[in-house]
Amino acid sequence: MLKVANLSKEYPGPRGALHVLTDVSFELKPGDAAAVTGPSGSGKSSLLYILGGLERPSAGTVTLDGDNPFQLNAAALAAFRNQRIGFVFQDHCLLPQCTVLENVLVPTLVPSKPAASSQPEADARNLIARVGLADRIDHRPAELSGGERQRVAIARALINKPRLLLCDEPTGNLDHAAAENVASVLLDMHRTAETMLVVVTHSAELAQKCPARFDLHDAKLIRAR
Repeated sequence: MLKVANLSKEYPGPRGALHVLTDVSFELKPGDAAAVTGPSGSGKSSLLYILGGLERPSAGTVTLDGDNPFQLNAAALAAFRNQRIGFVFQDHCLLPQCTVLENVLVPTLVPSKPAASSQPEADARNLIARVGLADRIDHRPAELSGGERQRVAIARALINKPRLLLCDEPTGNLDHAAAENVASVLLDMHRTAETMLVVVTHSAELAQKCPARFDLHDAKLIRAR
């Protein structure tokens, strides 16, 4: 379970502290999917980066299955992110020199104890097939469309069987048809894996596909449904 309790984040500024998150609390259990919407600059990405252990909160706690990542040292925190959290960003962040298969396998190259899988290549091939790219497995990112690149990014995010899947504007750079396809693939893969999913998005259509929806305004997170 993901538990967020009384989370706050502020940044120093020339006119005093800038508060982007104030007293944010919510919980997700395996299989839950939540969308976070709000205007640009409202703190959505800051929330996502804190949930992913990429940025420390100013106050409050985040626990994933009872573990607080911010109590870990740097090496243990990096391993926590690699093994238990999957990330999908607006820019696919694929390695241009690597094939689809190689890109999906990248997270498995980080030593972990225990390893997420004893057969990572077989798992990667299965994920690539499930996102509809079996016939592109040996292609490089430059040979793929924008939607195909994002589907590779989804497969890569899931290769280590994470508990929490975090997506920052996953359809933001795509046309309508590609965005619909990527959204369907993302939610289907999430349901099958029973991850906890948090999607930050400006897309009302993508947000409507998530059973839970939160709006972030004036540093406050409000449950919309």
